[in-house]
Amino acid sequence: MNRKFLRCIKDGKIVSGYVEDENVFPIDGEFWEDFKVTGESFPMAEIEKWLPPVTPSKLIAIGLNYRAHAEEAKHQIPETPVSFIKSTTSITSHGADIIYPVGLSKAVDYEAELAVVIGKRAYKVDEKEALDYVLGLTCANDVSARDIQKRDGQWMLAKSFNTFTPLGPWIVSGVSPLDLRVTSRLNGQTRQDSRTSDMIFSVPHLIHFLSQVMPLLPGDVIITGTPSGVGRLSDGDVIEIEIENIGVLSNTVKG
Repeated sequence: MNRKFLRCIKDGKIVSGYVEDENVFPIDGEFWEDFKVTGESFPMAEIEKWLPPVTPSKLIAIGLNYRAHAEEAKHQIPETPVSFIKSTTSITSHGADIIYPVGLSKAVDYEAELAVVIGKRAYKVDEKEALDYVLGLTCANDVSARDIQKRDGQWMLAKSFNTFTPLGPWIVSGVSPLDLRVTSRLNGQTRQDSRTSDMIFSVPHLIHFLSQVMPLLPGDVIITGTPSGVGRLSDGDVIEIEIENIGVLSNTVKG
């Protein structure tokens, strides 16, 4: 069964729930548990503020996972997944501002990415069974301070500024990650347009690969790489990430 799970603020309180027919149905418990439906509901229009749909213990990013992006970044095609950790404090929500780190970076880029949310503990899982460990999918923007990334050689710091990982607007369960259209729009103009079937390393392979090293826990997030077409962000820009069968993640740049 496909469900859209979200977290938001309503009447000043944090609400976890799912969306059905433009209404939010609050729940007690975690999305990946046998949660209890409270029996209450309210229209989505009454959401006061969107929150990140999940608060992971780990936020793992994959680099250079689309051939055309590796080529535009002038990197060799990787033989194994290129992975790095982003700070979980970089996570922000749909509708929130991306804060430009004025004085620290002069080259901040957007990167449209499919995000995978883990639904049960995954450790040393077989690739053929990897999707059984997925709760659902959401949209991500792997915002990157490109000048700092080039300066350091390491990617973690350049991609971990506060607000540099918008996620949302919700987590959609029951959708296959294997062939989805991924696009980004900057101020209404399409900048990236690809499909997850063009990934060098598929989502099942990424889960298998990462789980050989570390247990992936419920709520953990893997952002799976960006297609070609990345570019600069400036103060006042509106950047939208749209993924087929999931939705649109929209944020405004401030600073």
